[in-house]
Amino acid sequence: MFHGRLPTGIVAYTYLQLRDFKEGRRSEPTMEPFVKDLTREDMLDLAAFFAAQKPRAPSFKPDSARVARGKLKSDETLCTMCHLGGFKGQNEIPRVAGQHYEYTVKQLKDFKTARRTNDAGNMASVSKTLSERDIEDLAHYLVSLD
Repeated sequence: MFHGRLPTGIVAYTYLQLRDFKEGRRSEPTMEPFVKDLTREDMLDLAAFFAAQKPRAPSFKPDSARVARGKLKSDETLCTMCHLGGFKGQNEIPRVAGQHYEYTVKQLKDFKTARRTNDAGNMASVSKTLSERDIEDLAHYLVSLD
């Protein structure tokens, strides 16, 4: 069981996402039945458990031209100001290096269309500037990172 102060890093991010699902600030029908009865301690324990797991390499094979365009777009939109170099994340900003292609595309589209709003507006403002191609290129780039 988790004891102590609110964690930092990936544990904090995961905890906050679970809390947002539970409290309705983030919506995903497949998550709702899993989070509805979780206590704060349950969410902290789950966050610590998942943070301790080694990410699996995605099976998606990124296209090198799209990776290059995605890198350029990430530089242009200053993604590393929040996600840091290597896209390793910090505090409540998630690691997105190596993130699954489909998940990345879905999240960027959800931010762009305001379906997802639990980010204090940061991702929403950036994603509104992205075209469909930009989103797909960024997803190719991120999945290519370790």
